[in-house]
Amino acid sequence: MVRPGRDRLSGIVEVDEAYIGGKKPGKRGRGAAGKTLVVIAVEDKGKGFGRIRLQQAQDASGRSLIPAVENSVEPGNTVRTDEWGGYGGLASAGYLHTVVRRKAVVGENLLPLVNRVAALLKRWLEGTHQGAVHPSHLQYYLDEFTFRFNRRTSASRGKLFYRLVQQAVAVDALRGQEIRGGRVQT
Repeated sequence: MVRPGRDRLSGIVEVDEAYIGGKKPGKRGRGAAGKTLVVIAVEDKGKGFGRIRLQQAQDASGRSLIPAVENSVEPGNTVRTDEWGGYGGLASAGYLHTVVRRKAVVGENLLPLVNRVAALLKRWLEGTHQGAVHPSHLQYYLDEFTFRFNRRTSASRGKLFYRLVQQAVAVDALRGQEIRGGRVQT
């Protein structure tokens, strides 16, 4: 469902990460075991959401987070994050980096767009797939959610179907064994 050569996000973009996986005992947040880290980027259009990008990441280090941002956001634009150290290299990667939260205290939601998308994603995975999403297939589900979310206000459903079929024909076919192991790196 991902169009080859799609545009990256631009303008003011909120970026944060979320852990996807069922309820598990133990530590929450960045130390959660047995869950998959997803980097979420959302365009801020003032009074609402713009487009989104979702990408799996190995961990919350700069060597994983910075490439995820580079794949999602056009350089030279403003990226809003919390003060997590993994985002420290954004300025040297060519982004205007704005830190919105200096302390990890619970309180006002300073990244509301990202947090809303994370909640919608988790609800969609739980409701549609009954939470039975294997980590090796998660990126495919993230791509589907992104496709649906970015086209949520489209008035022409017929054109959406046409575009989806057009994209399916334009992308090289994958064999079953390539899909079962997770996303093929090109």
